[in-house]
Parts: sequence; structure tokens; C-alpha cells
Amino acid sequence: MDKIYGRKPILETIDAGIKIHKAYIIKQNTPIVEKIIEKLRAKNVEIKFVNKDFFDKIDMNHQGVMVEVDSYNYKSINDIKDATRLILLDKIEDPHNLGAIIRSAESFGFDAVIIPERRSAKVTPTVYKTSAGAINNIDLVMVTNLNKTIEKLKENGFWVYGLAGEATSKLSETDLSGKVALVVGNEADGISRLTREKCDSLVKIPMIGKVNSLNASVASAIAMYEVIRDNGEKS
Repeated sequence: MDKIYGRKPILETIDAGIKIHKAYIIKQNTPIVEKIIEKLRAKNVEIKFVNKDFFDKIDMNHQGVMVEVDSYNYKSINDIKDATRLILLDKIEDPHNLGAIIRSAESFGFDAVIIPERRSAKVTPTVYKTSAGAINNIDLVMVTNLNKTIEKLKENGFWVYGLAGEATSKLSETDLSGKVALVVGNEADGISRLTREKCDSLVKIPMIGKVNSLNASVASAIAMYEVIRDNGEKS
């Protein structure tokens, strides 16, 4: 059973049609909480009104609301056969980064986020909260081997680009049209050596300030925007 905290993530979860087993709410005279209660009651979800002590041990901005849902159901690579835009995460172990990347990927119209079984953050209440509910509207794929997954994607017509600060090619000068898969590593180590070698090309986000690296979620968002911009898409 997974727990989801926060007003917006819970509203998104309700609207996405996810089965909610039970809700815990601190009574609050706010329109958004009243809206949550109204929607939960319309779905016949059991609501338990609790006091502040119920959330005392919760180390996140819970906003006085929590729901219980089934454990997250990860997709497989075979579930995304029609995908054209993907982002693969190599050693992204911070759930805040994972949630933020999921949120950006959904916002920019990507089809899925791919993570490996090992050395990766998994879906947690923090991921639900940080994604602001976007996790309910995009596929999160878990694979046993990231490098073999890249090989399979290339066989299916994907061009795979790895983000690397030391790359010679600039992201903004790279043709990102067609079926594209972006690979992002963590801030400390970047993309692992074998995964780098599997990429068609390494590209960088040019920087002119004194700080020479970006947070993984920020770099991911910039790269994903470049993909939709390169394909001439506008809101």
C-alpha cells in the first residue's frame, strides 16, 4: 500500500481515477480541502478525520491530507511500444529528483520515464508529492539493465543522447527530431561509463556562470524542452 500526501497530488490522484482505499484528513476550512472531501465522498472513499498528532512523524509538507492507494504498478519496456520520447535515469537516487523529473516529463509530453532496478530511487510518498500528481499521468518503467534497454531502443529506431558536461556537442545544436531517448545521470558521477558508450552521442548544456553543473532534474527539464522545441511544438 502506498501513501500519498499533499492537496494537489491527492486531487490529481482522484481525478486520474486511481483506486483510493482510505483518506486521513485534518479538518480545515479551505476550499481545496473541501473539494478533496467532496470528490472522495462522491467515490465512496472512507474518510477518517484526524488531529494534528496523526501527522507528527511525517517528514514532508503533508498539508493535513493523506490517502492510501495500491502499491505503484511499474510498467515494462513492452508496455511502451508506441513511445517516441523517453528519458532514462542512471543512478538518480534522490526521490525529490525523481519526482521532479517525472513532473517535467509529463508536462513536456514525454511518453515514459525509465529507471533501473538497482541504484535508483523508487516510488515513495516523496516522489508522489514532488511530482505533484504527474506520476498518475505518465508511465514509469523499471528495467533490469539500462544498457540492454538502450540497445533495444536503438534497434527500434531511437536516437539516444546522454547529457554530459564535458561533451563537445551542444544540446541546442543537436538534431533532436524523431524518436529520441535522453539519458541523465546524477550530479556527482554523471552517466556511468558503459552507459555513455551505448549512447549515440553525448551532448552538453552550455553554461556561462561560475557553477559548472546543474541539478539532475533541472538539466532534465532543459533537455526535454529542447526536444519539443526541436520538433516545432508549442502549447
